[in-house]
Amino acid sequence: MSQIETNRLYFGDNLPFLRNQDYFPSESVDLIYLDPPFNSSQDYNVLYRERTGEPSSAQIKAFSDTWTWDDSAAHALYELNTSSSIAPRKLVLLLDTLQELLGHSAMFAYLTMMSVRLVELHRILKPTGSFFLHCDPTASHYLKLILDSLFAPTRFKNEIIWHYRRWPAKAQRLQRMHDVVLFYSKSHKDNRFNVLLEPLSEGTLHRWKGKKSFVEYQDEKRLVTKMTQESSPGSPMDDVWDIPVINSQAKERQGYPTQKPLELLKRVIQIASNPGDVILDPFCGCGTTIDAVEALNRESPTSEPRCWIGIDITHLAINLIKSRLAFRFGLGRKDYAVIGEPTTQEEAKALAYDENDRYQFQYWALGLIGARPWGDEKKKGKDRGVDGYRSFLHGPHRAYQKCIIQVKSGKVNSSQIRDLKGTMEREKAEMAAFITLESPTSEMKSEAAAAGFYHSEVMNRDYQRIQILTITQLLADPDLFKIPPGGDFLSLGRFQKESKPQNGLF
Repeated sequence: MSQIETNRLYFGDNLPFLRNQDYFPSESVDLIYLDPPFNSSQDYNVLYRERTGEPSSAQIKAFSDTWTWDDSAAHALYELNTSSSIAPRKLVLLLDTLQELLGHSAMFAYLTMMSVRLVELHRILKPTGSFFLHCDPTASHYLKLILDSLFAPTRFKNEIIWHYRRWPAKAQRLQRMHDVVLFYSKSHKDNRFNVLLEPLSEGTLHRWKGKKSFVEYQDEKRLVTKMTQESSPGSPMDDVWDIPVINSQAKERQGYPTQKPLELLKRVIQIASNPGDVILDPFCGCGTTIDAVEALNRESPTSEPRCWIGIDITHLAINLIKSRLAFRFGLGRKDYAVIGEPTTQEEAKALAYDENDRYQFQYWALGLIGARPWGDEKKKGKDRGVDGYRSFLHGPHRAYQKCIIQVKSGKVNSSQIRDLKGTMEREKAEMAAFITLESPTSEMKSEAAAAGFYHSEVMNRDYQRIQILTITQLLADPDLFKIPPGGDFLSLGRFQKESKPQNGLF
């Protein structure tokens, strides 16, 4: 059994990574939890919130959960049908039947694209491993059939119902207030399973006074229920979990549209893994699975902590996870690896000129300095000369001020710096950063220097008001950008560890 590299974030489509046996050897992961798109035919936005608790206008499309039968889906089905090593025969027969039933619909495209990934996830799961697939009732019955064809029906353990309350919607049906989590094991008997206990109900406590009880049977008929003198720690957890959704004021809220409660993921991890195990989330979104692993490691320290791996297709998600790890646990670049992000100037250029989604370069560049996107740039009239921002503490009362950021991948000149000064005035920003893929001219540097310095009363230090930062410089020195500590995750985490303010110039 090959060793797998852990505590890694992968940026990109998860399928090429999962198929790469250098990254994911067969039978190398102990627990897989995935919360893939639900085929909801919706676009989902990240809604940012300031660390002060105040809402922000920054809202960016995180991903589109709309599926169509296209070349990618057709190629996935072709691969499943033509390669005897990629999929079991039962899955191929099932997909043929579903194609007859559903046609080349959005649902069949979704199921095909999921199937080709589920095959790889089954391959990398250890014989003792467990698998949890989070879905909703619109596709859970189809997905269960697919998992039965991969794992076998006897490997099915539970259909966990996550029940919650939320604001009701007008509809000619009962209110939908639950999600489904399908729980499978790779083997029949040897899978990891830890019994979690729930507190005893008031009725049970009243009747049995918290003592353990047992039932005597003869010929499958109950004879009598007896009570011992030993106190009961609780009852084994059932398959209906009442866990609140993350409301708008919750401290754990990241603003990610499909974020799941930390408690939900901690339960999954505690049930199906032990210290030293490897947990994979191939659709990790804002990183709640990773957060849960790190939280459990700190709550119960051991010599062999649980390890994690996360994959996501957007830099918005990867940047949010980095910030979350920094703010929650003080983890930085030396504590985990990021695979798939640019590490050189040439790789950055390739991302910048990717016609599939040119905004990924912008999001990645903003992430280099811990900045957030400004707003929904794809709507007309939203381009106000600002791509992102950072908040920081300002003045004796520690109010929040902003540093606005522009990202440029093409040719640059001094007029852009002069325009940035005007944008600072319009947006009432105290500082600005100009991130460029190309080298700045000497005239640009002079224009930036002419903007002077911002004096932070909080830190009693001076900061250059307009800073020009090249991608090459930021790749070499992630701390090149200098800004007072403030409201975003990264700078707040640094501020808590920073030494006392000193006089001097950054």
